[in-house]
Amino acid sequence: MRTLCASTLIGEFFVIGFAGLVAMKDPDLSMATVWTVSGVAMLLSLVLCGMVTRPGGVQLGWALQIGLIASGFVVPMMFALGAVFAGLWWASVHYGRKVDEAKARWAEHQAAAGPAEPDAV
Repeated sequence: MRTLCASTLIGEFFVIGFAGLVAMKDPDLSMATVWTVSGVAMLLSLVLCGMVTRPGGVQLGWALQIGLIASGFVVPMMFALGAVFAGLWWASVHYGRKVDEAKARWAEHQAAAGPAEPDAV
């Protein structure tokens, strides 16, 4: 799960940065405000890469997805991109857990089978 979720979060890191560049063109927003909000969101996406398997990591990821969708009120294209990344986040969590379960079953199967015999030459 960690690899899939981290890949999604790294993608979001870049999308948030590009959205910040687009938001800078809004005359109603100061550059400090745009980069404070964007910087915090980018930092959160990086921090979540390391803590996605810890308690509350997935929930914080969902909070980031909601924030990404809500950023569409400033940069309208983010409604669509936020929805895409929310779908990717769901898929990363859902299928990542299935992969983790399959790996655990395989490890149990290998442990139960005992040590492998060396190949006869």
